[in-house]
Parts: sequence; structure tokens; C-alpha cells
Amino acid sequence: MKKRITFWSLLFSFGLTITLFTAFPQSSNSAKSPWQLVLSTFVTLGLLVYYLKLDNKTELVPATVKGKNQASNKKEETSNAVTFKDVAGLDEVKEELEEVIDFIKNSEKYKRMGAKIPNGILFHGPPGTGKTLMASAVAGESNSHFIYASGSEFVEKYVGVGASRIRDLFEKAKKNSPSVIFIDEIDAIGSTRNMDNNSEKDQTLNQLLVEMDGFNTNANIVIIGATNRLDLLDPALLRPGRFDRHMFIGNPNVKARIEILRVHTKNKPLDPAVDIEEIARKTHGVSGAHLANIANEAAILAVRNNKSTIGREEFYQAIERVLVGLQSKNATVMEREKRIVAYHEAGHALVGKVLKNSLIEKISIVPRGQAMGYVLNSSDEDRYLHTREELRNKICVMLGGRAAEEQIFGEVTTGAKDDLSKANELAQQMVCEFGMSGLGNRVYKIGHNGELHPAVEKEIKKIIDGCYENTVSIIDKNRTYLERISFELLQKETITGQELDNICNF
Repeated sequence: MKKRITFWSLLFSFGLTITLFTAFPQSSNSAKSPWQLVLSTFVTLGLLVYYLKLDNKTELVPATVKGKNQASNKKEETSNAVTFKDVAGLDEVKEELEEVIDFIKNSEKYKRMGAKIPNGILFHGPPGTGKTLMASAVAGESNSHFIYASGSEFVEKYVGVGASRIRDLFEKAKKNSPSVIFIDEIDAIGSTRNMDNNSEKDQTLNQLLVEMDGFNTNANIVIIGATNRLDLLDPALLRPGRFDRHMFIGNPNVKARIEILRVHTKNKPLDPAVDIEEIARKTHGVSGAHLANIANEAAILAVRNNKSTIGREEFYQAIERVLVGLQSKNATVMEREKRIVAYHEAGHALVGKVLKNSLIEKISIVPRGQAMGYVLNSSDEDRYLHTREELRNKICVMLGGRAAEEQIFGEVTTGAKDDLSKANELAQQMVCEFGMSGLGNRVYKIGHNGELHPAVEKEIKKIIDGCYENTVSIIDKNRTYLERISFELLQKETITGQELDNICNF
């Protein structure tokens, strides 16, 4: 726009110069004819009028953008087939939502008691845990009109378009009452307002706040939001009266994983030897989306192997494929590098076995994804609380590969890059979040540029160095077992947890 203004300003100045030149001759003997003066004046005035109109002209929203309201981009399901039976696990969340569903179905009995339906429900938690599926199930259970929207759909460069789409969204919900509005990734429009924010985003958020406050109490409308970043949302959006209930949806525990796997395998031909509970124990800490992907990958592998049923081997391969990565079948690894990887993974396994940190399911030096080797762990139970000693043992296991390399070869390699990153991250949490350091019961926040307080850096180094010394001591005392484990890995490339127990008979 500034370039256009500059161009027309120069053009106007040039026309004005011509006018002055023709109006005032340089000498009395060179007078110009009257028509030259009139013509120059009219040309200059015409340019001036055009210039003023051009600069004052507002940029209009294209008809294709303004005319298309959010209805054309929104997924609607007037008859939603998803119910709570399709959502495995999350029993506590289902119980909380039963009240909302009952209010939609039988609103009169709540109104007689003076109770109001919650305006909004906010699902927050890691990706892939079933937030979208749960919102769809609420609509299915209550026989409501389900309106789906993504937060990014309301973000436009034209001022006022996002706010207009919010108004259209709520107007449509009121016309199709009872209805459930689901806004996925709501942090795209609901992030905290500040001076640096885009004015269009602020107007969109303001309109959303107004609509949530101005609900018709007889409309039977529930708005559900979902986000992975609760910390980014504006406080005005989180207060009671807008999002009344905040529900955390995290990764499933072992019981929920069993139910999720049964849901995703109910239409698949399973071999009788497949144990769903065993698979659930091997997938500790994964999300529902990962479990669905594991079941699907196992089915694909069964088809590839020309089998009529899905067996245990397909599930085990699917777990490794999803959690670790694709197997590099044609990878050419030098004999020396293969030996280093064998000792590296043997170091992880040995330290984990000595410290009894977790059950070891499998050790392999077959490259998968970006990893040259890996140790696959499993758990018989879900843990939510960890002691300081347990966290230090975790760091020791992470540093086991680096310590084994140094003890055997007298040098270290780049293979411990990921291990060091995870170990330092856990040590930082111990110091900054858990108060498990010499700094006592203090909590420290990381700066905007990622910088840490010098005292925090010192404590992190102290934890890492102390754990590494302990790891080196374990490797040195059990060097015979390290040699045996690495020898088996070089011979077989993969050993199971049972074989590891046979080697380490202590």
C-alpha cells in the first residue's frame, strides 16, 4: 500500500510541476496559449481526485470469503453413530459427562431445581488420547446435533471474518437445538491476548467469549473444546461460566489399554494364541492412537505374510514398528560399528538389570528408524509416583550405553545423543520441578530463551555426573556379564528378556 501511495504522490507532483510550468512562462516573449493552461489544470485535478479516492478506499473482503460462512467448511452430523460403547477406558470422564447428557435429555428436572447446564467442557491432555472421540460420543449419547469445527478455521487475514464465523456457528447451533459444538485445537483462537497478538484473532476470541456468555438458557447447547496446550489459553476463556468443567484426558493405564485393544481388534481375526493383556503390558505409556495404529499395523503385517489370522509375532513386530521405527533391512553396518552398538545396548540392559529399573522385553542391534539398536522395556503395573532414587536409576540406565563404550573402547561415540538428551531433561525436571536436588524445595522456571539459573545448571551437572560415576562402577563390577550379553547380540542380533535372565543369573 505504501508503494502505491508513493507512486501516485510522485505522479501528482509531476502533474503539478507541469501545471506551474505552463502557468508561468519563463519570459514575457514566450507566453503559452490559454488552452494549454486549462488542459494542464484539468489533468492535474483529475490525478488529484483519483489519488485521494485510491488512498481512502478500504480493502474489501472478497465475496468468496465473506459469502462462505462457516457452515460450508464445517462437518455436521445430524445423526451421530458414535456412543460411549465405542470409547474404551476413560470411565471417570464418562461418569462426569453422564450428567451433561442427562441434562440435555431431561432438562426440565434440572430446571425445577434451579440448576443450569454447564456452558462449556474443556478436554485437555496429550495428543491421541481420545478427546475428539469423546466429544462425538457425547453428541451420540444425547441424540444431539453434532457440529465440528477446528480452531484454525476461524483464523483469517481479513478483520471481522473470524468473528462472523463464530456468530454463524452459534446461530446454527441454536436453530438445531439440542446440539453439541466441538472446537478442536481451540488454542488456535483462544490463546492469551497481549499487545503482540493479531487484532483479527483478538476479535474472534472476544466474539467467542461473548457467545459463550450470551447463551440462551433454553437452547440446550453444549460447547466442548479440546487442546494439548492448556497453558496457552486466555484466563477469560477458562473461568466458570464459560468452560465450567476442565477434564484431563491422559494416556490410558493397563486396564484401559486392554479395553482399547479389544475395541480395535473386535473385527479382526485373531490367532487364539494372542493375549490382549500381554500386549497391553508391553505398551506402557502409549496413547490410544498408538494402540489403534499397532492393531492396524499387525493386520497389515498378517496380510503381507499371507496369513488368515493375526498372530503374536505380527503384534510384536507392530509394537516395534510403531514405537521404535521401521526396520532397515538393507542397512550396511561396519563390523566395528556393529560391535560398538552391541556393547552400547548391552550396557543399557545390564545397568537396567542390576538396578531392577524395569522389565526388559527385548534387546536388538537391528537398525530401526534412526536407531542403530534399542532396548524394549515393559511394565507389569502403571506407576504415577517416583522417588528420587528411582529417577536417578532411570538416568543411570540412560547413561549405560555411553559408559559401556568408554569402558570397553576407551572412547565415546555419537550413538548416545538421544540418551544424553533424555537424561539431561529428566535431571532438569528433578531440579526445576520436583525439588529433588541440593537446592531443596524450590521450583525454577526456564527463561524465554531457554536459559537456566547458574545454580540450576550446577545441580543438573551434579546429578548427571553422580549418576554416570555410579553407572561406570556397575559396568566395571559386572564386566563379565557385559561381555556375555554383547557376544549373544553379535551372534543373534536380538535376544529376549528371558535369554537376558539366563545370561545374568544373579
